[in-house]
Amino acid sequence: MSLEAEIRALKDERNAVLLAHNYQRPEVQDLADYVGDSLYLARRARETDRPVIVFAGVRFMAETAKILNPDRTVLLPDLKAGCGLADAVTADQVRAWKAEHPGAAVVAYVNTSAEVKAEADYCCTSSNAVKVVEQVPAGQEILFLPDMFLGDYVRRRTGRAMHLWVGDCPVHAKLRPEEVARARAEHPGAPLIAHPECGCASQVLPQVDRVLSTDGMVRFAEETREPEVIVATEVGILHRMRRLSPRTTFTPLDAGAVCPYMKEIDLADVRDSLAQLRYPIEIPSETAAKARRALERMVAT
Repeated sequence: MSLEAEIRALKDERNAVLLAHNYQRPEVQDLADYVGDSLYLARRARETDRPVIVFAGVRFMAETAKILNPDRTVLLPDLKAGCGLADAVTADQVRAWKAEHPGAAVVAYVNTSAEVKAEADYCCTSSNAVKVVEQVPAGQEILFLPDMFLGDYVRRRTGRAMHLWVGDCPVHAKLRPEEVARARAEHPGAPLIAHPECGCASQVLPQVDRVLSTDGMVRFAEETREPEVIVATEVGILHRMRRLSPRTTFTPLDAGAVCPYMKEIDLADVRDSLAQLRYPIEIPSETAAKARRALERMVAT
């Protein structure tokens, strides 16, 4: 029996749902019940009636699913699937920052630990960060964390004064303005779309045709009739975009933009996770309760 057949059989046996992020390995995406960005997958996790959720993503995504589904078993197939951006800020640092700005609203990007989310008033993803910030009462001070590039993009879009935590995604931050200039020269006429975490997105906005979340990029791929599109984000999404629009050539701005954490999970990990119920995510009830309010706001926006 092939790995794929084993996984399908185990999913039925466990009555499990397999969720996969857009940056996962192509073969994992192809077997998933749902593929999408953090917001889409959080909503699917909350809405599922399956008792077991296997999350092919990174740890903070599985934690989010567990917080929103405390009575379900949430499995992360490989514990090495962490996140460099989530590691950029700790709960202790957030508490200290809040003490310096009493009364400020804390907006935490979903790419954070459960403990950090417990200190937040709002959570957001790249696809709804602008809408979430617009919900903060006018005049209230805003602390946005941990991605400074996404925060700067949101600040420009909303016109809101915001304090930004100095953190970034190691993969997206290395996508620089000079790469945009090179791509423009090498691929004349091709539109360039960039994720708002990119180091190039906030610095050269006039040179970027569209700043889009991963979900926005997927929708762009479904709708585009362009012969070629330059894509500035983690290269894992190109698999899905190419399947959605096979007539378009999707060219990565940087073919080396690979998140090692997103590539930790392979099909053998998914199979073993289902077979052994390996590795269950557990979050202290007090932490989960505090984080749930911010996450519910994110999912509802």
